[in-house]
Order: sequence, then C-alpha cells, then structure tokens
Amino acid sequence: MNSTNRTVVVTGIGATTPLGGDSASTWEGLLAGRSGVKPLEGERFADLPVRIAATAAVDPSEVLPRPLTRKLDRSAQFALIAAREAWADAGYTARAGEDAAIAPERLGAVIASGIGGVQTLLDQYDVLKEKGARRVSPHTVPMLMPNSPSANVGLEVNAQAGVHTPVSACASGAEAIGYAVEMIRTGRADVVVAGGTEAAIHPLPVAAFASMMAMSKNNDEPQKASRPYDKNRDGFVLGEGAGVVILESAEHAARRGARVYCEILGQGLSADSHHIAQPEPTGRGIAAALQGLLASSDLKPSEVMHLNAHATSTPQGDLAEIKALRKVLGDDLDHVAVSATKSMTGHLLGGAGGVETVATVLALYHRTAPPTINVDELDEEIDADVVRGEPRKLPEGTIAAINNSFGFGGHNVVLALRTV
Repeated sequence: MNSTNRTVVVTGIGATTPLGGDSASTWEGLLAGRSGVKPLEGERFADLPVRIAATAAVDPSEVLPRPLTRKLDRSAQFALIAAREAWADAGYTARAGEDAAIAPERLGAVIASGIGGVQTLLDQYDVLKEKGARRVSPHTVPMLMPNSPSANVGLEVNAQAGVHTPVSACASGAEAIGYAVEMIRTGRADVVVAGGTEAAIHPLPVAAFASMMAMSKNNDEPQKASRPYDKNRDGFVLGEGAGVVILESAEHAARRGARVYCEILGQGLSADSHHIAQPEPTGRGIAAALQGLLASSDLKPSEVMHLNAHATSTPQGDLAEIKALRKVLGDDLDHVAVSATKSMTGHLLGGAGGVETVATVLALYHRTAPPTINVDELDEEIDADVVRGEPRKLPEGTIAAINNSFGFGGHNVVLALRTV
C-alpha cells in the first residue's frame, strides 16, 4: 500500500496528571492556572534537598483494581488509565476485533517512557536486601521493562500492527506520537494508540536530579517553584502521569463517523550532539528539528498561532528554545501564543510529550491557549509572546500549533497540529 500522503487525525484523548485524573479535569486545571506541585510527604523524602513534586491528582489505586496494580509498575498504571479514556473518547466500545470498527492487525500502540519501571526496580531491590530472594515478586521483570506500558496498552486494545517504545529521555512521549504518525502514513496501521507516561517520584531519582542541579529547591513555596521564563527560575519540578492520543487515518475516521479534534501534520527530529545533559545554548539542534518539520509538511510559519513549549524552567533550556523559534519562524513568532504548561503540571519526563500533546489538541479544538503561571518577572531575553495571567483566545480560521519536547542526550522532537 503506497499511502505516504495519508492525512492523520486525532480522534481521542486521555490523561491522568497532577491536575486531574482525566483529560477534562486536566484541561480545567490548565485554564484555571492551577499548580499541581505539592510537598513530598513521608520520612524517605525528609532529608532530600528537594522535597516537592507534582504528584498525580488521582492515585491509580483509586481507579484500577488491586490485582491489576500488583502486576503493573506505576508508569504502566498511568498509561493504561489514559489509554482507556482515549480509546473510549474516540468512540471505540471494545478491543479491536470485538469492536468491528477496527481490525487487530490494523491497530498499533506506541507508548513511551523515559525511565520505565524505576519504582519497581528500586522497591524490589529493597525487598531482596531486606527479605531475601524468595520474596522478590515474579512480576518484577515484566513490570520494570521500559516497554511494559506500551505492551500492556497493546494487550488492552488487542493491537497487532506493532507495539513500540521509543526512549529518548524527556522527548520520548512526543517521539512516540511522531512514530505513530509514520505507522499510519506508511500503511502499517489505520489506528494507533500513542503517548507517554512516567512515574519516577522516588527518593533516588529525586536525589539524582537534585545532584545535577537540575531541579528547583523552592521547598517553601511548592506551587511557585515551576516558573518557566521567569528571571528567577532555578530548575524543573518532577511530575508524574500520562497522556495518550488516538491517531487515525482521516479515511478510517470518516468511514466510522468519528469526531475529529484536529489534524496532526508530522514531526521534526534532530540531535544536538553537544552534551549528555545540557542543551546546546544557541538552539541549533532545536532549529534543525523545526526546519525539518517545515520542510516535510505543508505547514507555513504564518499558520502557527500557538506553541506548547518544552520550557522546563531551567535557565539555559528555556532560552535556547526561544532562540531557535526566533531563528526559524522570524517575525511570525510575534503572533504565536506561547504556553508553558509545565508551570502547572511539573515535568513528566517521558510523559511530558503525551500530556502536552493532549493540551495542544485541546488548545486548538477550543481555540484557547492556557496561561503560563509564576512568571512574576519575565526574563528580558525571552523574545516571545508568553501567555500569562489568563487563558487567551486563539484566532478563527485554519490555524496550527507546535508542541516541543527535548531530552537529555540532545534529543529534539517537534510536533505540529492543525485545526480541521
């Protein structure tokens, strides 16, 4: 099948985040400018230099039955919750094959995680040390595998066209969605469940990120700690959760009469080859990804009216992203409403691209850009129109939005979406 020009659309969304247990409550929280950052409770966090995080608003144990949670790492639990919501939101009523609208061999799943089942790994090591080898769970390996979230979502919906797990640190969720687009365009699948998940709020990852001087240490004011673009930003706040979208070929969506949120135009990819953890300061690699996106699609800079920025709240990263945007978009950046939703959700690492794609889909669908909170004093080097204070209405007509995701190792992923 030569179908490289297939149009890909979004027909379903799902999320569980620090702002809410589903996409609707998450969107409501974003529009309200509500922070999901809280103090970390418990003795195991008491002596850490960072004692705040954006924990999930609804714990998976409140949604999933205990026998299931015992067999899934927290990252897979989040992914399954978000995927179930997205699957139902797209109008599917059962697994592929049982729902006649989609055959299993035409359905794929691409769910990414930057770190994978780290909580299972660390917790079961504690069991080994304290209770011995016989007490280690037989589910440990299937739980800690980085592909566990994708595999379990694939099993849930009966995906047989391919189940994949790209791992590119904090760009993983966005890369998963870009990979899903290519699966549909090349004819491997008609429908793909795609997104990202992460659950790394554990003393060791928190201590490790803190040692890198990557995280905010504003323990006294948790809700003000994540402050992208602010002159006094001092690092990201760790978050957890998942965001999933249902992607379909436009033809398949039309045949079954599906509601369409927007079109997804494709992705731009690049690598900085600069440093394992630091961003390339001029934004060279980010600019290359943006240029690749424009070259491989019919997107015009004049169409771009909204950006969900990577904007983690690190001094170097926030600035490099804006420099790249200005280099590629030029004066067209002046009409782009820039939202940094990590100011509210924290940084979900491999889950960020999934959650922020859901936010971008809803921004286009409702023609509303969420605010960026905690920007008390805008850094004078941030040469862009940052939405602050209140949500902003986006223009009528055909408009596009960009979602940026970048990861340790110099991974750059840029996604573009457009109204229909």
